Amino acid sequence: MSDETQQIPPEDAQTRLQKTIVEDHKRLELDDTIQFGCHPGVSCFNTCCGDVNIFLSPYDVLRMKKRLGLTSMEFLENYTLLPIQKDMKTPIVVLRMKDDEAKSCPFLEESGCGIYSDRPWPCRMYPLGLATSKDTPDGWRGERFYFLLKEDACQGFGEAKEWKVRDWLDDQGMDEYDVWGEAYKELTLNEYFEQGNTLTPEKMEMFYTASYDLDKFREFVFESSLLDRFDIDEDFAEAMRVDDEALMRFGFLWLQFSLFGEPTVKVRSEVAEAYKGKLDKRKLTKSEPAESPEKEQS
Repeated sequence: MSDETQQIPPEDAQTRLQKTIVEDHKRLELDDTIQFGCHPGVSCFNTCCGDVNIFLSPYDVLRMKKRLGLTSMEFLENYTLLPIQKDMKTPIVVLRMKDDEAKSCPFLEESGCGIYSDRPWPCRMYPLGLATSKDTPDGWRGERFYFLLKEDACQGFGEAKEWKVRDWLDDQGMDEYDVWGEAYKELTLNEYFEQGNTLTPEKMEMFYTASYDLDKFREFVFESSLLDRFDIDEDFAEAMRVDDEALMRFGFLWLQFSLFGEPTVKVRSEVAEAYKGKLDKRKLTKSEPAESPEKEQS
């Protein structure tokens, strides 16, 4: 994880926001209608792209680093900050704004967003917000509703264009982002945390690496003995070498297994037997060659 941090309390802010949403905002369903437009003809165009905290999901980082042709480490070091809070449960990644008076987005151009087709989730959703709760253990989906973030400075609400909520989400290309968002929510709202557990610094680092720093995680997967110790489909393993989405999928499974003890990754049978004392562990770890039967008998 990057050494550069920013002292802001993101979880407290999010808790306050959730409370405000429940108390003060009208809940919107998919067939409800909003009135909004954003284009260069709106007087406030581009002014909202600064002095704001944009929290990035792992999928946001994946899309943005690929768009810029950077490794995950290069992107994270150059374009993100890691807020620090004493009671943080999981790493939080925030887009680093420029060091100018407007604290503007590093991807902002005169014509608009320079990475528009790969812009992060919060930028796609605006002016909608989404509130969700954890899915129930028996498979029922948690509460989910939309709400309108109507800010006085935004002139887009004066535009005549009307949208159904579902049409706005479709127009903004939210499907893939929501799929990955739901998968990530399973990690951040894991029962492990509800039971009062916290991650050690080492486990926090693993969480960050497997979620956000995919190129480093790929090195961990393919340059360690991991694939020798776990039963991973060969085609899936080969896909992980070149496909970041396949690697992220495995990263989420790996975190559920390694941090929370869930059976999302299967240990090879010979490894399980070895750790029961039935096989020579040296053969499996490849740390030292096993002695031959003849030598053992001499």
